[in-house]
Amino acid sequence: MPTAIAVTSPDLALPATDRQTPAAVVLQAPRRQPLDDALTELAAVLEHHGHLIALYSSACPPEHVRRLHTLRAVLESDRVAIVPVSLPPLGVALLARQLRQLSLCGFSPGVLASSARLLSHYIHAGALLGSVSGLDRVEVDLRSHMKSWLPGAHFAVLANPEPQLLHLDRHSTQAGLPAPGFATQLAVARGQLTAEWVTASLAPAWQVQAAYEERLPAESARWWGTQKLIEFAAAIPDPSVLRQLVASVRRAECGWCGLEVLGDRCAFCAAPLAREQSARGGSSGRHPAAIAAPEPGTAPAPATPSQPAPAQDPAAESGQPPAPWTERGLSPVAPSGVPGATGVRGGAPGGTGPGQLDVRGPGAVTGGPGGPVPDNPYGSGRPVPGNPYACDGPAAPGRWDLPGHPDFAGPPDPPGHPDLSGRHDVSGAPRTVARAR
Repeated sequence: MPTAIAVTSPDLALPATDRQTPAAVVLQAPRRQPLDDALTELAAVLEHHGHLIALYSSACPPEHVRRLHTLRAVLESDRVAIVPVSLPPLGVALLARQLRQLSLCGFSPGVLASSARLLSHYIHAGALLGSVSGLDRVEVDLRSHMKSWLPGAHFAVLANPEPQLLHLDRHSTQAGLPAPGFATQLAVARGQLTAEWVTASLAPAWQVQAAYEERLPAESARWWGTQKLIEFAAAIPDPSVLRQLVASVRRAECGWCGLEVLGDRCAFCAAPLAREQSARGGSSGRHPAAIAAPEPGTAPAPATPSQPAPAQDPAAESGQPPAPWTERGLSPVAPSGVPGATGVRGGAPGGTGPGQLDVRGPGAVTGGPGGPVPDNPYGSGRPVPGNPYACDGPAAPGRWDLPGHPDFAGPPDPPGHPDLSGRHDVSGAPRTVARAR
């Protein structure tokens, strides 16, 4: 069975132009259909057709879009593609009918869903508006906003493929909008605006094969920002031309779900196209795979002079097995005195020897009273009373120093480090908040 094409409103399901084109599936709004009934209906459609492609416009209510994702999540099915379309509602209806026609051409579900973005570029969609004060999907300048308040003002707006806005006189006979470069038929949906500019001026200027009227979709007034409008859309009517257009595009296999894809993203699982496939003619390298390892047989880039050479492992020179970090080109740094740290750069505090690093920080003070303490991995630093690891001098056992407390007084500070405890006139000196007895 062909892949099912779904829309979000009955007025987006245009009648078929022949007897072979299948009907569209309508996924009702939450206020019109309970969730249980919608799940039962969608499960039956998937069982009969296998895959379903749901199209919705940017004017679709948010609760309706959430219903679409809820149906897909509850059924836990990866055979449902939810495709947003930036076209106006009448253009979405024409696109859905084109996909219904292509569903009989033997295209896979992934190709059919991905072709929605391709075919949308060949649909010229616009409207004749009586006011542009509520239009926010096409750029409107201040002069057009001011002219919207004039009686009898009309505006010709083209939303796709290139946005354009023109101010028309009431009796204007100029089309002004660029015509399609291929054979099309013009669909016209009338709202609360009375004018003959679309059929009398635009259709002859675009040299359409035929012009026919359709019912205005309910989402059109929300999309265009006014009810005084006449919406129009020109599209390719011949299914053979559409089939040739889709078949001429390069296909690729989705690396996640395995479906065939047109372009750089799968419409069913939203996975991007693999970079090794795009290198043979796909999209530009903008995804993480674009910075993957070089292909086999290509020479690596030479190292710049500013890049330091990796340190040699002493164990490798002595014939012993290399350290794990050496095999990966790493050279970790460890403080001196840590047992078991072989083949690692480090050494005595101060970093004066060749290949040794000082990891104590910029505020370290070399030396200290009493000379260096053996097996002190933290090196020499600023003396802190009561902390045996902060300096190389041995600390007096059983003594504690609490600054500002008279009962726990530590040894005097060494020269160069005055005692600031209890001096409230010095900024940064410790202060006694409370004393507990």
